[in-house]
Amino acid sequence: MKIRLGYVALPLTLNKVTSSSLMTYTYYKKLEKETANSKLNKIIISNLEDLEKILIYNVKNNIHFYRLSSRIIPLATHKDVDFEYLEKYNDYFLKISKIINDSNMRIDTHPDQFCVLNSDNSETVTNSIIILNFHKELMKKLNVKRPISILHIGSNKSGKRNAMKRFIDVFNILDEEVKKMITIENDDKIFNIRNTLKISNAIKVPMTLDFHHHLCNNNGEKIEDFIEKIVCTWNDIDLNPKMHFSSPKGKNKKDRRNHSDYIDSDKFIEFIEKIKFINRDVDIMIEAKMKDMALFKLMREIKYKTDYKIIDDTTFEVF
Repeated sequence: MKIRLGYVALPLTLNKVTSSSLMTYTYYKKLEKETANSKLNKIIISNLEDLEKILIYNVKNNIHFYRLSSRIIPLATHKDVDFEYLEKYNDYFLKISKIINDSNMRIDTHPDQFCVLNSDNSETVTNSIIILNFHKELMKKLNVKRPISILHIGSNKSGKRNAMKRFIDVFNILDEEVKKMITIENDDKIFNIRNTLKISNAIKVPMTLDFHHHLCNNNGEKIEDFIEKIVCTWNDIDLNPKMHFSSPKGKNKKDRRNHSDYIDSDKFIEFIEKIKFINRDVDIMIEAKMKDMALFKLMREIKYKTDYKIIDDTTFEVF
């Protein structure tokens, strides 16, 4: 069982490098259109140039699995911003896509909290579909061969059963390319692994297990009883099953849901030991405040605490 670790968006090792510089709509609309678009253009170029630096950093450090920031192109999906954000940056996309594909790096996205497919507000649903279509077009521009975008089920308005039905109904009207891109993730408050797996099987998309969310939100389900069913949702996808792992910031109700700076390596190893019977290669996204630093600290502790076979800076094998 080979395990590759990844991280989210911004490597803290690279000082003052960010692919997530923002421009708010409030600021945008205060400016004359030409000035606003000029400033927006500079931010997008800066984000794309820094994304190139981040990917080069990933390659040099054997990071094979990475989540793009959802803020690379600010205001791309805002209905009142008329700005060409794809063709205009072809040269940047080509350079970035070459790094991704030459290194065979796995890339995914996670639309922000405004993407709620099962909202009971029709405008929110429309905007959510626009956001997903943007992610699709961005991944195509980056020539990501098997794009994946992670979604939560979303709102619990009108009860869990109705909310699950709304998600399925909206999913069924999506563009076919968008459907193929989606994986759904259990959350820490409402939709647990049982609910998420049920929807995954109904709409035939893979499920991403978030183990931290499972610990926060469960009805006594043991991960050992569900892990095989979860990884089997990836059987028809030419990618390793994907999981998320994080450690709680603290023990009270609020801090228990928040991500810690680093990963508790003992709990991580305990998790691996619980699921290793599946004997299936998996990719695990490390969700920690210290990003790449947390990933490498975890790897150092795995080397010290286990007899797992270390393959490279972010990859190990369990027997």
